[in-house]
Amino acid sequence: MQNWITEFMGQFGYLGIFLLIAIENIFPPIPSEIILTFGGFMTTYTKMTFSGVVLYSTAGSVGGAIVLYKIGHLYDGNKMEKIIDRYGHILKVKNDDINKASSWFRRYGNQAVFFCRMVPLIRSLISIPAGMSKMKFTPFLLFTVAGSLIWNILLVGAGALLGENWHKIVEFMDIYSNITYFLLGAAGIIIIALWAYRRRRIKLRKEQE
Repeated sequence: MQNWITEFMGQFGYLGIFLLIAIENIFPPIPSEIILTFGGFMTTYTKMTFSGVVLYSTAGSVGGAIVLYKIGHLYDGNKMEKIIDRYGHILKVKNDDINKASSWFRRYGNQAVFFCRMVPLIRSLISIPAGMSKMKFTPFLLFTVAGSLIWNILLVGAGALLGENWHKIVEFMDIYSNITYFLLGAAGIIIIALWAYRRRRIKLRKEQE
């Protein structure tokens, strides 16, 4: 897949980046890490610019995210599970992936759209629970643009910086993903613990009164 992606980008330039990133958001198994870092590398030997790659990749990210948001907006959880059961093998997406994204959205609220835009796989799927929860479109769009922009700048910049060694970023992303999952999980546990502690103190205070 990596060779096909790089050849497609080499042939179609900015348009290729836009299309691949948009598709990557709808079909998560296509790795954005390859698209973005190779796009950064292309700025070192073609007429493509850093700002151009970031602009087109961000437009593709937002476009794909809107599609998934609209799908989530149209279907509830039960209908979505049936769709994934039927077509998930084609999209390479499982109900567990959707459930994980939904869990993070419930835990962190609208801000999950921003933070999860910087987590592989979840970055695409978070748009579905956002739509299912009927999150207002304007904040969804703002959080999506902001999160996607940061993610794209970092990876395109890394690709440009490493040049011919751009592929090393792809190897590093597996470690980054695991660390991110751990930190988000730990943050969730801390938040729940603080919430439970606060409720307990309020209850004790009422009993003393």
